[in-house]
Amino acid sequence: MVRVSATETPSTPSWPNGAQVCEVEIDPDTGAVEVMSLASCDDIGRIINHMIVEGQIHGGVAQGLGQALYEQVVYDEQSGQLLTGSLMDYAAPRADQMPRLRTEFDESMPSKTNLLGVKGCGELGTIGSVPAVVHAVLDALHERGVLHLEMPLTAEKVWRALRGA
Repeated sequence: MVRVSATETPSTPSWPNGAQVCEVEIDPDTGAVEVMSLASCDDIGRIINHMIVEGQIHGGVAQGLGQALYEQVVYDEQSGQLLTGSLMDYAAPRADQMPRLRTEFDESMPSKTNLLGVKGCGELGTIGSVPAVVHAVLDALHERGVLHLEMPLTAEKVWRALRGA
């Protein structure tokens, strides 16, 4: 039996925050980007289950790597037919493309909008990894004169940018 003795409606939402840094290596002959490592430090308030939180961050990072480097919906220009309709064509990241992840958490500021002091964490890995990866690639390409690329930063796009710079 579950009893509720009190309820509370928070006056404001609870926002997590954090930062991520990324190290990449680029093969200049193929344009292939390899994410060597990614580190994150996140403030999500009080953590109830570290394993679940780390899993959410890791899953979010995988989603972010896909968005930054691989995933693209492509249609045939003439017919409008979807060309990336299966995972054979739509390049989602694989486990062997995941970098070594280092996750840290700062629990020093629990949320004041709920009794547990928790904040959300499900999207933090994605939100931070996309710009961290893109900027790491652009930083690596900056010396070659490449200042901007549109996502996803596929091997072909990086290779073409290196050839055209």
